[in-house]
Amino acid sequence: MKHKKNLIIELKRHRNRFLLFLCLFGLCMLCVYATPQKKRQTIQDEKVYLEHADELRRDMYGLNPDAQILKGHVRLKHKGAILTCDSAYLYQEANSVRAYGNVFFKQGDTLSLKGDRGFYDGMNQMLEVRKNVILKHRQQTLLTDSLNYDRLYNRAYFFDGGKLIDKQDNLVSDWGEYNTKSREAIFYYAVKLRSGKNLVNTDTLYYNTQKSLAHFKGPTTINSNGDVIKTTDGFFDTKKDKVKLYSRSSIKSGSRVITGDTLYRDKNTGVGRGFGNVVYKDLKNKNELHANVFVYNEKTGRGYATKQALLKDYSQGDTLFVHADSLRLETFYLNTDSVYRKVHGYKHVQAYRTDFQGVCDSLVINGKDSCLTMFYDPVLWTDNRQVLGERIRVYTNDSTLRYAHVDGQALSVEQMADKTSYNQVSAKSMEAFFHDGKLRKMVCTDNVRLIFYPINDADSTKIGLNYTETDTMRIFVNANRELERIWMPKAQGTIYPLNQIPADKLLLPSFVWLDYLRPLSKNDIFTWRGNKEEHKLRIITRPSEQNSSVELNDKSKEEAIKKAEAKGQLVNGKEKKSKQLRVKRRR
Repeated sequence: MKHKKNLIIELKRHRNRFLLFLCLFGLCMLCVYATPQKKRQTIQDEKVYLEHADELRRDMYGLNPDAQILKGHVRLKHKGAILTCDSAYLYQEANSVRAYGNVFFKQGDTLSLKGDRGFYDGMNQMLEVRKNVILKHRQQTLLTDSLNYDRLYNRAYFFDGGKLIDKQDNLVSDWGEYNTKSREAIFYYAVKLRSGKNLVNTDTLYYNTQKSLAHFKGPTTINSNGDVIKTTDGFFDTKKDKVKLYSRSSIKSGSRVITGDTLYRDKNTGVGRGFGNVVYKDLKNKNELHANVFVYNEKTGRGYATKQALLKDYSQGDTLFVHADSLRLETFYLNTDSVYRKVHGYKHVQAYRTDFQGVCDSLVINGKDSCLTMFYDPVLWTDNRQVLGERIRVYTNDSTLRYAHVDGQALSVEQMADKTSYNQVSAKSMEAFFHDGKLRKMVCTDNVRLIFYPINDADSTKIGLNYTETDTMRIFVNANRELERIWMPKAQGTIYPLNQIPADKLLLPSFVWLDYLRPLSKNDIFTWRGNKEEHKLRIITRPSEQNSSVELNDKSKEEAIKKAEAKGQLVNGKEKKSKQLRVKRRR
């Protein structure tokens, strides 16, 4: 019995071992079965896989013994991409295919490529398509006759002439590439970009289809609705019609040309900006504006220039140079036959031309009547004559002096040959008339004072000193700038011998000689010397005005005074009853 029990126990152990063996065998069989399935899936994904062909055969003794010959509705698949064609040679060992007739390649929902024939290398994932090639990617279409598409790096290369169509933009070049991931294109050699009315001709162009932004390198010309832009480095936003130009570029619009190290232009708003040695030329009116910062709106005709601002006006072989801290432009009746422009100069204004020079705090040049108006301590020089006053207006004819008017505390000083004597005229108002740019007549009115040295015609020596006071005076000068005659309705005056001239009659009370301010050359106008304090015109209040106080007895007297001063009704708490006067300190 005991032996029998041992036998039963031993049989149970063998049965358990057998069952365990069967389980292990089953698991092994499952693993063996599953492993080939996984390998087949991997091989199928790596290999160019034939999904359909109406006819399949081999030509073991022909030209392509290693190829499967496929005909009729051929459809192949590789790594998620589909290739269809009319016929093909499938090389399974090389994992490649040659396709013929209505070749069509599709990758995902965004990219397709078709042509007459093609070759696909499955190992390197490179597709070559030839003849009547059309690549479509999202909203972009690339047309060419020879294209290689690298699936690994998402790049399409064309090298036998190509055209990219992106909405309103068309790009043409001899050679180029397009990245389907970044959606950026690069074009080389004979590049043309047409966007609306804009045509870009360049050597090298980088184009971002997402932003419709073109970046050109090398000699570039942009024709934009009659305007011509030239650069060697710049950006063109074709959607917003904006350009950013570098490396000394220029924009020509009608008769106006702007050149600068850096230029920005928005065609829609008309605003343009220039930085770095900017030159703005008006070819029609023969003038130029130079600055390191320049802003201009071509739709309104308004702009300003600063940082070494300089205006050049050309005429009759001579040039007027005007410098100021800032120059502002205004255009009136733009795009009409009556168009004219004003130029405003602010702070430290200096002007130079060979026949006259000037300084002032601000000026206005009016193109309508060819008038230059100088404000705040203006001084004008012609030859050895100096003219100054509260305001000076100079009128020109083709930039040749024809008339000048000095209004308020007018003073004319002529330095004589001995450099120590001065002919002087002071008046409230003074007018000068020119012929061929030469002074021929002066008219002085209101409180006229004259110091004049008559000259002996025989030896050109001074005879004496003529001191005269009158209400009106006319001075006539010949073509040789010699005094012809002086006319006065009535006057009080004295002629002093040279050795009996009183000290207080040598110079008028308002006399001042400001030759230290005079610009000596066109380059000298950038050096501001500044008027000495004792030579500046001053604003003072008459004694009667100083004593006329305003009666304010309410509790808000101080507040009322401040409000009145803000409105210009009071000056330092005193009522303004009459005009203020500008007077010059004596030297």
